[in-house]
Amino acid sequence: MSSQEQRVTEQQGKAHRSRLVRLAYPVYGELLAGVLAGIVNMVWVARLGGPAVAAVAVATNVENLALGLILMAGSGTTVLVARARGARDPAALRTAVRGGWALCALLTPAVAVGGWALREPLASLVLGGGDGPAQRLAAGYFAISLPGLAVFFAQNLLDGILKGAGDTRTPMRLAFLGNALILVLDPLLIFGLCGLPALGVHGAAWATVAGRTAAFAAGLVALRSNLLLRQAATARPAGRTWSALRATAATGLPMAADFTVRMAGSLLLVAVVARIGVASVAAYAIATKAMYVATMSFYAVRQAAAIHTAHTLGAGRDGRAAIARQAALLGAALGALAALALLAAAPWVMRAFGARPDVAAAGTAFLRCLGPYLALLGCFIAVGGVFEGAGGSPLMLRVTLAGAAVQLPLAHGLAGFGLPGVCAAMALAAALQCLAVLALSRRFAPPPAAAERAADRVGAP
Repeated sequence: MSSQEQRVTEQQGKAHRSRLVRLAYPVYGELLAGVLAGIVNMVWVARLGGPAVAAVAVATNVENLALGLILMAGSGTTVLVARARGARDPAALRTAVRGGWALCALLTPAVAVGGWALREPLASLVLGGGDGPAQRLAAGYFAISLPGLAVFFAQNLLDGILKGAGDTRTPMRLAFLGNALILVLDPLLIFGLCGLPALGVHGAAWATVAGRTAAFAAGLVALRSNLLLRQAATARPAGRTWSALRATAATGLPMAADFTVRMAGSLLLVAVVARIGVASVAAYAIATKAMYVATMSFYAVRQAAAIHTAHTLGAGRDGRAAIARQAALLGAALGALAALALLAAAPWVMRAFGARPDVAAAGTAFLRCLGPYLALLGCFIAVGGVFEGAGGSPLMLRVTLAGAAVQLPLAHGLAGFGLPGVCAAMALAAALQCLAVLALSRRFAPPPAAAERAADRVGAP
């Protein structure tokens, strides 16, 4: 490669990296706001006692699983809108938006209405049967939160439309608005402050629904003020709504399945950790919350890579190889940075959660072993966004399934070494996934300069 070609490649890499960072940091703020609000919400609920904590904890896990469904609409719409934006095709953009709303309208009643009707059996199922106080509280929480998922689903799709249009800052601001309102309403509605009735666990559910409703209302205003989307709204759709719905589902289904597999794998890993002992389960739970701060940054880069890749392909430019390289570097760097932070701050993290000495010791050892896992996971998750934006989500789903199939048996076998053994299993599975996705990314088209040189060699006498 000549010095001029090298400079061109470096400039292109810098441009891709800059774009990824600009798209990713608002997404990280959005994701982190939700995580922090969930932690503070649990702190308030903890004052109501163990059954209340158990009820809200399992309700949150059920909600996370339900989120996998709406990701099919939200993520699929983001990719299709970004492609239409890159192609400067208002008709395709309007069709993508219609397909997203149609799929959301199809999925929402099944979860909201069906969940409400089955709230009591669902509470008994996730809490191990019986009719104790935790089951009754969970059923009451579900009676509010599951119908309220209709607003959450609509807001998630709205965020996906804005992201596909290149605007990741507005969803961040909406997340700040909604979660700030939740944090204000939580103590008011849970404990009945300022003359309001004390609703207990039900108050936590109402606060969450109210915050999300306010964010969605503000999001509708932002959607109508977006110039690109306003222009597309006047265009004639490029196809029928049913065809658009199917295209959105086909694009988003592998992404939703990938998320669901990860959630299920995390729940199964808890069962493996439980074999070590109660202290290890508590330590793992605290460490997982601390890891969220890091892993949310990986997913922010992933979303940015998906949006940027879809946009460039829609514009007729194939920058997948260069974008994948920059995403891998960003993800690995963020993972290494998080590992160094946890290495130094592990004891303080455990102390902040009020861990007992035995729990703190196990959790500190686990957090300090996470370095290789976080760096590898960051690389894998970030590069996955390029596949999503390019329509290669089914490949990523297979890699995720392979990683889960390796991680769980390894963790089971290495659990005899305590949490460090579980951490080693996680790192080995992440290494397999990272190697697989980097090998698959080599199929991407080479940079323009390399392609031109290859063409010259072929045409040479």
